[in-house]
Amino acid sequence: MADAPLADVIVLFGGTGDLAQKMLFPSLYILDADGFLSPGLKIVATARAHADTAAFAAQTRKAVEARGKVDDAVWERFAARLEYVEGDATTDEGAAKLKAAIGEAKLPIFYLSLSPSLYIRVCRALGHSGLAVPGSRIVLEKPIGRDLESSKEINAVLAEVFPEQHVFRIDHYLGKETVQNLLALRFANTLFEPLWNNLTIDHVQITVAETEGVGDRWPYYDEYGALRDMLQNHMLQLLCLVAMEPPSDMEPDSVRNEKVKVLRSLRPFTRADVAHNSVRGQYTAGVVGGQAAKAYEAERGQHSDTETFAALRVDIDNWRWAGVPFFLRTGKRLPDRRTQIVIQFKGVPHSIFGDGAEADLVANRLIIDLQPDEDIELLLMNKAPGLSRGGMRLQSLPLSLSLLKAYEGPNARRRIAYERLLLDVIHGNSTLFVRRDEVEQAWRWVDGVAAAWADAGMAPKPYAAGSWGPAGAFALIERSERVWND
Repeated sequence: MADAPLADVIVLFGGTGDLAQKMLFPSLYILDADGFLSPGLKIVATARAHADTAAFAAQTRKAVEARGKVDDAVWERFAARLEYVEGDATTDEGAAKLKAAIGEAKLPIFYLSLSPSLYIRVCRALGHSGLAVPGSRIVLEKPIGRDLESSKEINAVLAEVFPEQHVFRIDHYLGKETVQNLLALRFANTLFEPLWNNLTIDHVQITVAETEGVGDRWPYYDEYGALRDMLQNHMLQLLCLVAMEPPSDMEPDSVRNEKVKVLRSLRPFTRADVAHNSVRGQYTAGVVGGQAAKAYEAERGQHSDTETFAALRVDIDNWRWAGVPFFLRTGKRLPDRRTQIVIQFKGVPHSIFGDGAEADLVANRLIIDLQPDEDIELLLMNKAPGLSRGGMRLQSLPLSLSLLKAYEGPNARRRIAYERLLLDVIHGNSTLFVRRDEVEQAWRWVDGVAAAWADAGMAPKPYAAGSWGPAGAFALIERSERVWND
């Protein structure tokens, strides 16, 4: 989509919020520094906070400086793009002020860095006020709804104002270099694709672990929980990229069609399944990183049945993955901050190395780390150096594709995931964004899990902060004679 039209203005709703200040403006500054923003592109921030453009620019510079060194010449150019509009864009007065700031823009981008509860009001206001012109694009952060019904409601209002090809539902995980590299790893190498199936892969693990608690975010989190906050979007997106069939090309619909097929192949959960194939947990007081941590209910101030940990065994009912379990787990107040995909291959069918090497023989494993470090590591068997009695001894050694090591140098740095995604929005490339049927299919499956939990009366099990979740999380995978990659 190299010939797609560029944008002439980016309007950031919630421009003074954490996401905009910590991620979006630093990303836009870096894109400007790297020459990716056209000279005439204007950036309009709007929020209810009282400020003028000069004060807002000073605040934003501090946020950009927190991410790294700022070049004065680049900043002067970037600051000249900025304009701040104080007000509520869902009101006629606020919309009029915003319209005056945007001017005669033909290709505006509206980025909703707002609470999802405001999406419908803002979208309707954009349509009613005439701010949404035919060339407009809109970007929305997850979650798109709390369940299938609310997701459909938001998507229906979006469809009234914007055509689907102009809607960009963002999941920042898809902007990470290693996530995109997963596509290159699978489809740019003849080595892996013939092995990427149930004949050679034993199982797959996807872990998204966080050390922090919910803290002040509990009003939002208590409504969503780990299942809806993390598993419905980030984890299912990672699962789709691992499990999808090769697309015909890298056009947006080609990639997203294959992801939807995976979501439609997920085996639904029933009341009978959840006891053996899922775990719900909620953290109690404990120690994380050497610091005392409060229980979730202490942070909330009262009893709650919200899960802060979820682990599932997921089965994909298609020819490629029949019989290969996918183990997913995510939680707050875990020992490590980690996002990791583990592809566990099956062992060799027969060892020729004798009894001495039998205990040394380990099945190959592909480990894809997304955070805190971005790395791809393939564990291979190798002869152990030196002499030994009774034949050859073996050892497992990693073959690393570390991005940090491969591109280290004075100018090397880790990019913010939003840089890639913002650039794609500007160019109208929706490959790394979530289509309407995709998000609704994910909600349909997740709603089934939540309904099965409710039918079974499955309350969260307690786990100490700083542990790897309830004991049931270990039993979940050990029942199939497998273990978590901790």
